[in-house]
Amino acid sequence: MYDPGLQPERTELAWRRTGLSIAVGSVVAMRLLPAALGSGWWILPGIVGVIFSAVLWGWSRRRYERVSFATVTARDHTIVPDGALLLTLAVFVGLVGALGILVLVALPLT
Repeated sequence: MYDPGLQPERTELAWRRTGLSIAVGSVVAMRLLPAALGSGWWILPGIVGVIFSAVLWGWSRRRYERVSFATVTARDHTIVPDGALLLTLAVFVGLVGALGILVLVALPLT
């Protein structure tokens, strides 16, 4: 049954906002981490974050198209996505948190 409340569109917009916030946080990390820690290698987590943001953006778009097609045509409801996108995001956020703890440990006490 088609949802006239545009639920798939709202969900895709939420995933886009999530990807955009990851990209902004990654760009800020690319700017601040090398200056704070004194090594240019600290730009790599920011680059990985921007790449992950682009992957998340594309993955959410593909997810939206599949869900929208399934709900509009009311044919095949096996197309409804699994939790892989959410699991991937949770693992990424966990790794970023672990990296944040490493950064706090690596900062010299002044």
